[in-house]
Amino acid sequence: VFDYLLVSKRLNSLSDWKRATVRAFIEELKKTGLDVKEFVNQNKIFYGVRLSGDIIEKYIKLLKKETCLSIATREKKKITVYLCFRIRIAHFILEKTEMGSPKKLQDLLKKGVFECAFPIHEVNGYKQLQEGWADWSYCYRLTQPLLQIKNYFGEKVALYFAWLQWYTFMLIFAALVGLFTFLYGLMHVQTSQVSNEICEANTTLMCRLCDKKCEEWWLSDTCTYAKVSHLFDNEATVGFAMFMAVWATVFLEIWKRQRARTVQLWHMYYWDEEEEELTLELITSPDSEPKLYKHSYFHSTLIIILISAMIALLIGIAVAIVVVRVVLMVIYSDSDWPFLSDHPDKMAVMTGAVIHYLFITIMKKVNKKVALFLSYLEKPRSETERERNFTVMMFTFQFINMFSSLFYIAFFLGRVNGHPDNYVRIAGKWRLEECHPSGCITDLFLQMAVIMVLKQTINNFFEYLGPYVIILLPPCKTKERSCCCSYYSLENTRSKTGCIPSSVGCLTSRLWMRCGDRDVVSLGFFLVFGDFKKVLIQYSFTTIFVAAFPLAPLLALINNAIEIRLDAFKMVRLQRRMVPKKANDIGIWLQILDGIGVLAVIANALVIAITSDFIPRLIYKFHYGPCAEGNDPGIDCLTGYINSSLSVHYMKNFDNSTGFSEQTVTYCRYRDYRDNDYKYTVQFWHIFATRLGFVILFEHVALCIKFIAAWFVPDVPRSVKNGYLNDKHKRLRKDLKQCSILYSSRNSLF
Repeated sequence: VFDYLLVSKRLNSLSDWKRATVRAFIEELKKTGLDVKEFVNQNKIFYGVRLSGDIIEKYIKLLKKETCLSIATREKKKITVYLCFRIRIAHFILEKTEMGSPKKLQDLLKKGVFECAFPIHEVNGYKQLQEGWADWSYCYRLTQPLLQIKNYFGEKVALYFAWLQWYTFMLIFAALVGLFTFLYGLMHVQTSQVSNEICEANTTLMCRLCDKKCEEWWLSDTCTYAKVSHLFDNEATVGFAMFMAVWATVFLEIWKRQRARTVQLWHMYYWDEEEEELTLELITSPDSEPKLYKHSYFHSTLIIILISAMIALLIGIAVAIVVVRVVLMVIYSDSDWPFLSDHPDKMAVMTGAVIHYLFITIMKKVNKKVALFLSYLEKPRSETERERNFTVMMFTFQFINMFSSLFYIAFFLGRVNGHPDNYVRIAGKWRLEECHPSGCITDLFLQMAVIMVLKQTINNFFEYLGPYVIILLPPCKTKERSCCCSYYSLENTRSKTGCIPSSVGCLTSRLWMRCGDRDVVSLGFFLVFGDFKKVLIQYSFTTIFVAAFPLAPLLALINNAIEIRLDAFKMVRLQRRMVPKKANDIGIWLQILDGIGVLAVIANALVIAITSDFIPRLIYKFHYGPCAEGNDPGIDCLTGYINSSLSVHYMKNFDNSTGFSEQTVTYCRYRDYRDNDYKYTVQFWHIFATRLGFVILFEHVALCIKFIAAWFVPDVPRSVKNGYLNDKHKRLRKDLKQCSILYSSRNSLF
């Protein structure tokens, strides 16, 4: 069984330069100690690469004893080394082997000297994962065979699934509380005083929402919208937001403990990445010198400027989407189609969400190119450092790309649009959007729901069904393509077509050859980056604006149950085997998770204080309403709230085309707290001060709970610390005993 496979065309079909380069590279590989065997097919040559026993012995001797336990197992006094460990070292040697120009394997792949290079599947491990993990019948199971995943794909991939498993399990509690919050709003929607006042306000004329065909409208016409708003903006929302702030902290802190237990079982808790890197370098080239850390202020300044420019571009796109929504609202209001002209604002919100998603999809490609360029521009010391820099930049770009529109809706929509006779206009022409009298939280919910559903369904469709569509394309049906599968091994037997047989089948070859994803060259060293990014974006939706969408954790739970099996199916059945990489944590993603948790506290505090009508209702209930100063009038304390939250605009230039007569209607209402001179009332400043105080109080309480929980729950369990302490004690006693024996033997000689 070989560890790695290189594939090229028959030498007689290659140019003289490519033929000489292939031969020279194979000779260089043999000089490093790799065993290379050539298999000739009809029009392909397969070079099976196998690690020599000498390299393995050097590796084990140079590393710590604890690390060696994670790469080998003893069976009948014989050490069996896991194939994933062999693949990793073979891949490192292949990547580091240099010769002439082009120098390295990746350059040869780009130049077409070799068609592909990938690790070998193994029969037993593949079948175990295929039958017990990558099967849709296990969709109901949250627990994963982490040890088998680790032994086959490496620790880095296994830790991703360990984190995803824990995150999905914790979502059960968030989903239950979110469902209760939604059901609470559903049970009280018919008894909500605010919704009932809107439904009964058939004499309250509201001002126009646009300048052309829009007419004044009765507030009672939006009865259904008001009831929907109550589903997501009710008394339970504040408690749910506070719960999610605590939930995010508890999830992260307990994950740290879970991770510590897991990596201790794998003998990886005190694994040193730098020592691993130096070991592999010395095995490859004993005379090599360590690559030292460097820092360039010029490069850092240039990168900061370029990142700022990219962020400005993404924010500019978000502003452009706002402009598009404003223009669409005017177009919809002028439309002859009733379902558009009757609800132009809501149709503009939903259309804007779809357009935003399309921009997200397009800019994802641009963001990747820019982040890759910047990560190379930094000239990192190692691939791990490059991956960390790329991860931070790519996630930052995608986060701004994804959430900029949501931040506008949550905190700016309806608050910077001015007032009648002095509306804020884009290019002096188009009015900005306004919020409904029942609040802006439903607009935020609609935007989140559209993006979240589209993102999860469409991404999963392309990720899972895309490879099958690619395979059905005519260029992928050629018999020639079927000869480059992800082989378990190179056997002597051959099929009737002359192809070397493969137990995996030819699906992978068709996917990764000329028809496949070429990112294998540029992003091959970023294992599970895309999977992590996708789930963390979902985690951001689940925590940051969860006050506006209590059902987000439930949707995330359903999606993750499918996502785990989808990722398993993709890795085992639809892709070549990944190059296994070691890791003892999830890396920079942990800091990103921590940052999202802090941002979630701040964002939810602002959503409740600004987007929701919780604060205005609270102020009215205890200071301006019928229950002010402790009175008990025997009616609902929010009676009259809607009338209190609407200002009056006297229509001086009345347009009779609206269907109302000047004698019966002389004013309309709009959502704001202004007097007849359009100045803010005392009630506005009272609400403003309370909102500010609530944000400060909510943030401080939530962050205090977060820090107390982080202090109360140790990152490393006591059992892990004690286990490592006992191991060190036993090792030191053993070393001391050996030293005593050596000292006694020396004394006996004298």
